[in-house]
Amino acid sequence: MNKLLNKKALKIKLDSRSKYLRQLIVQALVGGGRGHMGSAMSLVEILRVLYDDFINIDPKNPRKENRDRLILSKGHGCLALYSILADKGFFSKKLLNRTSRIGSIFGGHPEQKVPGVEISTGALGHGLPIAVGMSLAAKLKKKKHKIYVIVGDGEINEGSIWEAALYASKHNLSNLKIFIDYNKIQSYGFIKDVVNLEPLCDKWKSFGFDVSEINGHDISHLRRNITQFNKKKINKPSITICHTIKGKGFYFAENNPNWHHKNNLTEKEIKELNYCLQ
Repeated sequence: MNKLLNKKALKIKLDSRSKYLRQLIVQALVGGGRGHMGSAMSLVEILRVLYDDFINIDPKNPRKENRDRLILSKGHGCLALYSILADKGFFSKKLLNRTSRIGSIFGGHPEQKVPGVEISTGALGHGLPIAVGMSLAAKLKKKKHKIYVIVGDGEINEGSIWEAALYASKHNLSNLKIFIDYNKIQSYGFIKDVVNLEPLCDKWKSFGFDVSEINGHDISHLRRNITQFNKKKINKPSITICHTIKGKGFYFAENNPNWHHKNNLTEKEIKELNYCLQ
């Protein structure tokens, strides 16, 4: 693990855009009364940079054939995905208020019925294999669109992740870009105490991937990394290990396993959430 990058991820200050997207997440969290708050806050910048600067997708025609694909394999982080999709105009931001409510299309994990959501995810380990299938299909059809997938660090415990990695490497899927949201905490506790993933870079290199490691909250780092991916002429899949902070932006939730999932929010907690985003 790159300890320097991890420390920088903790210290980095959020700009107004990142705070605004977190406000939408808080809106959905409070409106629905529950959700994976910590898991959503760690991946905001990854989604922000992808949707603001790179992904070719039309909110008015989200199933257009030549669109880029984004799969949130760690589906429990969907509050962040809902927020960026609402911000981009796939649906009204007002609908976030009913997240996880009866009759809402926004559940605790994303489903295809939500405009802009490519595939239903949440059963960990499933999103990456689906992305690999999409990448292979695009390669066989000689399509130019990209396949982006965000995987959780705890999710890497699943054997299906490594089977998919072997397959992606075998077929030289250079149109596939994986991001690992490496916030070091899963539902059972800290990664190092559950199933230690280190040396994570070496593992992916041994599977034949082009591997990079960055601060997952640094906008400039993310932009540069994705730009390089789009320019590189390498015949292999790409993965970026993003050092992030669970609950990023909220001092009481950062690196706190108790905020992996939150329900029954108190008035005090709601005030603290909003206070941090002022």
